[in-house]
Amino acid sequence: MPNTTTLSQIHEIHEQDLAEQIAYKSGKQSLTYREFAEHVRRLAALLIAKGIRKGDRVGIYMPRCIESSLAVHGIMRAGCVFVPLDAFSPIERVVALIENCGIECIISTRAQSASLETIVDRTKSLRLILGASLSNDVESLDWDHIYGLAPNCPEVSVQSDEPAYIIYTSGTTGNPKGIVHTHRSGLAYARLSAALYHIVPSDVVASHAPLHVDMSTFAYLTAPFAGATTVIIPEAYLKLPASLSALMESEKISIWYSVPLALIQLLRSGVLDQRDLSTLRWVMYGGEPFQPSHIKELMVHWPNARFSNVYGPAEVNQCTYYHIPDS
Repeated sequence: MPNTTTLSQIHEIHEQDLAEQIAYKSGKQSLTYREFAEHVRRLAALLIAKGIRKGDRVGIYMPRCIESSLAVHGIMRAGCVFVPLDAFSPIERVVALIENCGIECIISTRAQSASLETIVDRTKSLRLILGASLSNDVESLDWDHIYGLAPNCPEVSVQSDEPAYIIYTSGTTGNPKGIVHTHRSGLAYARLSAALYHIVPSDVVASHAPLHVDMSTFAYLTAPFAGATTVIIPEAYLKLPASLSALMESEKISIWYSVPLALIQLLRSGVLDQRDLSTLRWVMYGGEPFQPSHIKELMVHWPNARFSNVYGPAEVNQCTYYHIPDS
């Protein structure tokens, strides 16, 4: 296992030994591990240059896209704390979380420009938007600017017991609550889950969960820690199970992790009998009940895969699991 003490170093672990391997891919975009590390440093350097201080909370407000991986690791590289904000939530909820966390900077994309302008107008703390150019008075810079910077970043001393990210609960039983994870806790999850599921550089991990859900940490922490390739599934594929199964086939997905509903949709409408998903070797699910009959049916379609029921609230990422017997 790689020797690192904080999550802020993950982006550099495989910069040399897996330089030309794809680290992240989404649609037609992809980043090698070398490009990934360079872009992370570019973003981190810009945050520091713009006065975002160590320990500051930085929001990530974007749908599934390749820039989300850069935002996660760029924020941590700068010694800051990333806070995923659901791009499909009502504006009022997003504003409430920004105010609750005291967020001064948001990293986003051009597609979110209209929503961002509304959010900026309704908040008092925001002073910097990266990833999109806005018409508001707040300072904003798009991704073209970030990509054009030198890939150099000052060193920031980060300790393992310092905050790395904040995941908010759904708020179904009251107001959403921010769960703070340190570098130690996030790295412990990355290290242990990589070992538990035997994640190796030849694996292709499907990133199905949105970033604001704790399940996403497998794709954003475990996969790069182990040197695997992560395919961030574009939003459109989630609504079309047949297209999703076709993507799984073409990308040769080997590791899947989602809520059971996604697997049920694939089972019902994903034309699995027409797909060659023989590369799939491990299927993890959690967050909802899953009928044994559905699991058995999927096992018939995917005989090469092991199945695991994974449990863990936002406070701990994953605290227990159960490997489903083959028979």
